This record gives sequence, structure tokens and C-alpha cells, in this order.
Amino acid sequence: MQTNDIGSNADYAEQALTFEQVSELSGDVLLEFGAPWCGHCQAASAAINEVVSEYSELRHLKIYDGKGKRLGRAFKVKLWPTLILLHDGNETDRLVRPLRSDEVRELMSKIN
Repeated sequence: MQTNDIGSNADYAEQALTFEQVSELSGDVLLEFGAPWCGHCQAASAAINEVVSEYSELRHLKIYDGKGKRLGRAFKVKLWPTLILLHDGNETDRLVRPLRSDEVRELMSKIN
């Protein structure tokens, strides 16, 4: 699993972590579930990247989701993009289909 450069338009990682590996992550992590061909993901990309770039210490993992992808199912992801904020491997909040940077900023304000 790769950690994407903050603020980049890097591709979604095909090889996702397992749910168990995610639960072992320490600190604050932002999981972004989606797909590179998804119009909603493309529309949200600028807003997400703008805000994430303001958090240089945050791990931002873009995870390719879809049929047969277990990690998305484990987090009950139904729509893309879905942003899930974790602290020490536990979900603290989520945001589904953001369009504006202020929506993403509100999610990020929940970082401990």
C-alpha cells in the first residue's frame, strides 16, 4: 500500500491494506475510497487536495474501491468518494461526496 504525496493527483492504490492492518495504524490517517474513473471523485479531487495539503503530517491513503474490494466493504462504503478519518486505527468521522473545500476542512477539524 502506498502513501500518496499530499496534494497530488496520485492514482488510487490497487493493493489495499487489510482491515486488520488499518486498525493498527497509529496517529491520524485519512482514507479516501474511490476510483480514478469516478466523476464524483474527479469533481471532489481539487477540494480534497487543497485541504489535505494543509496537513503536512497527515497520512492520506487513496484506496481504489469497487466490486470485490474488502476494505471498502469493511468500512461500509457505499458512495464515492468517501473520506474516513482515523485516529490510531479507529474511525473518528467520515465525509461522503464532498464538493467544497469547506466541507473537507470541517472533517479535518476533527483531528485530535
